[in-house]
Amino acid sequence: MTNLNRRKVLALIGGTAAASLLPMPAFSANRTIKVGALRFTSHAASFVAVEKLYFAEAGLNVELRFFQAATPMAVAIASGDIDYAITAISGGLISLADKGAIKVIGGGLSEEKGIEGQKILASNAAFEAGLTSPAALEGKTFGITTAGSSFHFMGSKISGQEKVSVKFKPLQKVGTIIGTLKSSQIDAWSIVPHIAKPLAAAGAAHIIGNVSDYLPDYQVTTVFTSAKIAAQEKGMTRDFLAGFSKGVDDYNAAMVDKTLGSEGIDAMVDIIHKYVYADRPLEKAAPSIINGSMRLNANAGINMKSITEQLDWFKSEGLVDKNITMDTLVDTSYVKTI
Repeated sequence: MTNLNRRKVLALIGGTAAASLLPMPAFSANRTIKVGALRFTSHAASFVAVEKLYFAEAGLNVELRFFQAATPMAVAIASGDIDYAITAISGGLISLADKGAIKVIGGGLSEEKGIEGQKILASNAAFEAGLTSPAALEGKTFGITTAGSSFHFMGSKISGQEKVSVKFKPLQKVGTIIGTLKSSQIDAWSIVPHIAKPLAAAGAAHIIGNVSDYLPDYQVTTVFTSAKIAAQEKGMTRDFLAGFSKGVDDYNAAMVDKTLGSEGIDAMVDIIHKYVYADRPLEKAAPSIINGSMRLNANAGINMKSITEQLDWFKSEGLVDKNITMDTLVDTSYVKTI
C-alpha cells in the first residue's frame, strides 16, 4: 500500500465515527488525563483515539499508562494515579466500588455470536493426556491472574456448566500464565484470540473451546473511573467517552465489520502495532493483531445483563460483599444500557 492510500484510508476510518450517539465533545480546554490500558488488541479504541487525535479534538491530552492485570489498574483509579481505564470486572474493582472509590461508566469488549472470541486453551501435556474439550477439565489446573479476576470468573463458569471441578492457580501476570501453560505447569486457561491463536499455531498449546459457548454476550471489559470523577467531572467524562467511542467506531468498521476492505485492515493494524506486539516486525505482528478482532461496544454501551451475572457470581463466591448493588458499581448516566 502506498503512503497516499494509507492516508486516505486513515481519513476514511476516521469518518465512521459520524454515527456516534454520544453528545458532541464539550472541549475540555486541553486537560491532561491518564488512561489505563493493557497491550491487548481489545484496547485498540484508546490507541486509535490517541493516534487519530479524537481525544485531542475533545480537548483532552491523554497519557496512556500500561498495566499487566486488571486489579492494579483498579487500584490506580482509586488512588488517583490514573483517571480512566478499560479492563475486565474483577473482585478488586467491585470491592473498591463498594468503598465508594470506583464507578463503571461504559462497556468495552464483548463476546458476540458469529465473531470468534476468547479461546479455551489446554497445555500440550494436558491435551496429550486427554484434555481435548472443556468437558475433560475435571481435576485440572486452570491459570488465573488472581482470585476474583475475569479469568477466575470465566474458568468457574466453564467448569460449572461442564459440572467438573478445577484447581485455580493464581499467577499474577498474563506473561507468567503464558509461560506456565507453554511449559505445562498448568493445564488450561482462557484468553483473547490474539494471544490464544498464535500459541496454538506455534504448537505451544491447543484450542479446546470457545468462551462464548459458555458466556454468550459476555461483557468482557468495561470503562471505569473514580466515583469522584464520575460525579464531579461530567463534562470531561463525556468528552473522554466521545473520543473513545470514535475509536470504537473506527476499530469495528475496519476489523470486525470489515467495511473498509483490506486497506482499512492494514491501516488499523499499523495503528495497533504501535502498542501491541511492537517488539515484532509488522509482518509478524499483523496476523496476531487481526486474530484478536472482537466487537467493541458502540458508544461504550453497557450490557447490564452480563454485568449483573458477573456481580452475582462474585457475591456467590464470597469474593465481594453480598450487599453491594448494581447502582453502587455502575453509573448508567453516561451511556446507553444494552
